[in-house]
Amino acid sequence: MTITLKVCEKTKNEMQEFFEDFKRPKTPPYAVFQADDADTVVTLYESGKAVFQGRDADLSAKLWMEMERRNNPTKKLEVTNSEDKKDDKKKKENNDPSVYNFTTIGSDEVGTGDYFGPIVVTAAYVKKEDIPFLEELGIKDSKKMTDEKILEVVPKFYKKIDHSTLVLSNSEYNKRFKDGYNMNKLKAILHNKVLMNLKLKGYNYDYIVVDQFAEKYVYYNYLKATSNVVRDVTFMTKAEDKCLSVACASLISRYIFIKEFAKICENINTLIPKGAGTAVDDVAVKIVKKYGFEKLNDIAKVNFKNTEKIKELLDKE
Repeated sequence: MTITLKVCEKTKNEMQEFFEDFKRPKTPPYAVFQADDADTVVTLYESGKAVFQGRDADLSAKLWMEMERRNNPTKKLEVTNSEDKKDDKKKKENNDPSVYNFTTIGSDEVGTGDYFGPIVVTAAYVKKEDIPFLEELGIKDSKKMTDEKILEVVPKFYKKIDHSTLVLSNSEYNKRFKDGYNMNKLKAILHNKVLMNLKLKGYNYDYIVVDQFAEKYVYYNYLKATSNVVRDVTFMTKAEDKCLSVACASLISRYIFIKEFAKICENINTLIPKGAGTAVDDVAVKIVKKYGFEKLNDIAKVNFKNTEKIKELLDKE
């Protein structure tokens, strides 16, 4: 915790006298002194700014806030608290009042950055009455939860929260890519489908929210050849932190991705890593040696740069 307080000349003098026996031997630039006050470090600057840093900064600062009020009664107290700023930022990011407390349909996807494994897209329907239940479960963005935690939490709301999920297999992804579809176009098509699946059920909702991966006009341009398009979409960056239906969609998608990924490992009797790093390349080389290069078409996204790296590694052997 860091608390900053602007003090007058009289308070400065009182602080210097009070902390005389607690001053540190070294003083930061432009500071009058730096001292230890239990678990708090107090720094007084020539400008009159007093900075209290530490676990008990609020207790240490409280005394000098009272002193400043007494010594300078006609002036409004100038004080800032880092915890207040964090709380304000967290509330703004995590509880956006424009969507957070409303009934929403939200969608999110996983698997787009993994060389191995499918792409999974889910849309979830969360009524405002469901919010306390989901908050109690500690629903978060799937990227912040371990696979083990996701496997534990998702079954607790999987049946309660209605959702629609589509799984795009690797072989289908590779076929679409050869046909000229890029990743974002595929994502737009899949998001639109799962959103439409829920919307056609006739649910009442306040917002439909998509975790934004493309500008609005680009997203709809990807869907220009699609006959049924969900148009009333609110696009938000980091939507999984601001909208519980998107958070649920993210978790369900990850839950299903984990299950599908495990099937691939079982099928080839190989433990493969997630992501697209060098560890993935090393395992892929072993898979190619055992099953042939064509096997990658069934279990990997062959347009990724990993494929060229795998070829280079094989050529070196």
